[in-house]
Parts: sequence; structure tokens; C-alpha cells
Amino acid sequence: MNTQIVHINDPHALEIARAVLLTGGLVAFPTDTVYGLGCLLRDSKAIDRLYQVKERSQSKAIAVLIGDVSDLQQLTVSVPPLAASLAQHFWPGALTLIFPIHPDLPPNLSPFPTIGIRMPDHAFARELLRLMGPLATTSANISGQESPVSAEEVADQLNGRIELILDGGKTPGGIPSTVVDCTTPEPRILRAGALSAETLGLISA
Repeated sequence: MNTQIVHINDPHALEIARAVLLTGGLVAFPTDTVYGLGCLLRDSKAIDRLYQVKERSQSKAIAVLIGDVSDLQQLTVSVPPLAASLAQHFWPGALTLIFPIHPDLPPNLSPFPTIGIRMPDHAFARELLRLMGPLATTSANISGQESPVSAEEVADQLNGRIELILDGGKTPGGIPSTVVDCTTPEPRILRAGALSAETLGLISA
């Protein structure tokens, strides 16, 4: 497979990404944390490819990135009050929140009754997400290797495995998002990341 690299300032970048995604392809793109690797949310075959390309265990879920808070209604059956509060204060940003999953989503997106959702604080990423809707997205690396912060680092790991890399230079954050489970009586930090427990007003479990 030939992996195309297109700079995000290319006037055709969004059009090229759209064409790739609509044909079941995988697109790597910059976010405010690290580069993500995404596909259409409801394309179960493309989601399977995400697992295969990353060599990721299907016992792990794939998160979803959104461009607007209104996208939540198609992803979850309920928004816990704490999740709503955290989203209001820290979205867009480096915070992934765990919600009850909507039953209409592809079953291979998550082996759990929950789903991780994030709104990135990156203008191009959100433009792409608004164009295409929520994308099933994971970090653009092979599982167990470093999460890439540049298009070159994505290519080092995934060249020849995916259709498109959108080059946005080095990501501003460089640290993966903090993951907080809001579906339990007490919130739990499942993955420490860019936002500390103190910043979020939570105690890490």
C-alpha cells in the first residue's frame, strides 16, 4: 500500500481525507496531544483494520473523537452530571471521558458497555470531525510503541499500512489525554495523561 502524505495547509487536504474515509480507509491526523489514526465511526470493517494496523488487542476499546458537544447524543445513552461538568470545563482539550455506549454503535468499537469520547483542542482536527462526524480514533502508532507527535513519526511506524497521513507538524501537547471513567459512583482516572488529577479536581484511583 502507498501511504500518501498531505500537509494540512493543502487546500485539498480535507477533500482528500474525506475520500479516503468514505472508501473505508484510515487517516492519521494531528491533534492537540499526539497524532490520531481514525476511520468512519460506523464502518465496522474499517474499525477492524484499526486493530490490525496497530496490532492492538480487541480486548481494548477504540475511542471516539468529536467536533461538537452535540455529537454526544449519537454516541451515548446518558451523560452523567460529572461528565457534563468536566466536558464543560475541559473540552476541547486533552481529556477523554468514559460514557455508557449507545447500542447502535458497531460492537467491535468496544468490548465494554462504555466508550471513551474526546473533543480535541486542534482547529484542523475539529474541522475534519465536523466535516465527517465523529471518528473512531486511536493513537497513530503500533501498540506498545511511542505515540507519534509528528507526521514523520507516524510514517516510521505506519508507512505502507494506512492510506493517508495529514501532516500538521509537531503536535503542541505530545502527551496522551487523561482518561476519566464517569460511569462509576466515584470517578476514576483510568490513564494518567496531559491533565493531572489536581487540575481536574479528582483523586487518582
